[in-house]
Amino acid sequence: MREVVLDTETTGFEPLEGHRVIEIAAIEIINLMPTGKVFHTLVDPERDVPPEATRVHGFTRADLEGKPRFPDVAAAMLEFLGDSPIVAHNAPFDFKHLDAELFRAKRPPLNPARMVDSLALARLAFPGAQNSLDALCRRFAIDLSQRTTHNALLDVKLLAEVYLELRGGRQPGLTLGSAPVVQNILREARAPRTPRPMAPTPAQEEAFASFLTKVKDPLWTK
Repeated sequence: MREVVLDTETTGFEPLEGHRVIEIAAIEIINLMPTGKVFHTLVDPERDVPPEATRVHGFTRADLEGKPRFPDVAAAMLEFLGDSPIVAHNAPFDFKHLDAELFRAKRPPLNPARMVDSLALARLAFPGAQNSLDALCRRFAIDLSQRTTHNALLDVKLLAEVYLELRGGRQPGLTLGSAPVVQNILREARAPRTPRPMAPTPAQEEAFASFLTKVKDPLWTK
């Protein structure tokens, strides 16, 4: 099953207040495992980057000047996403920002049915606990040493590992290795068998004949 793990960085929380996407990162996973296919781009937001946002992700306005605008990367992003489910941590946040950018680019919004919110999954698995990406990485012993800021490309790689654990860890992959064994068992069960006729003994035939005298209109005598 193909899914895409996605993360965005923005200039702020609310697109209705004019905040824009500045980074998009996505990686492909099949059967919960990364394939190595990656989509990543910085985006010129065509506005300033507030200092409080820079403290979160590390990008300044100067870092983004000359980068492609969202309409220039929309087609490539949508092609990479395809029609696969989209996994994101606090997915409604990423969807609303991408939908706002798609609206500006005169493109249809993402189908909300494709949304897989790993934060919601974590809250179901660990109710009442801290379920930020950092907290989940610590819970699952995933290396966080490189995460000094909220870089989208690093975050999707970490989230892919977290999502695997939320879906049952390495266990789902074990079913793939067992498939050939199951097929062999089925083939053996369907293999033709040598007929083994079983003839009754004279004593058994006599006992059966005696039994039939006690049965009204026995089928076996017709």
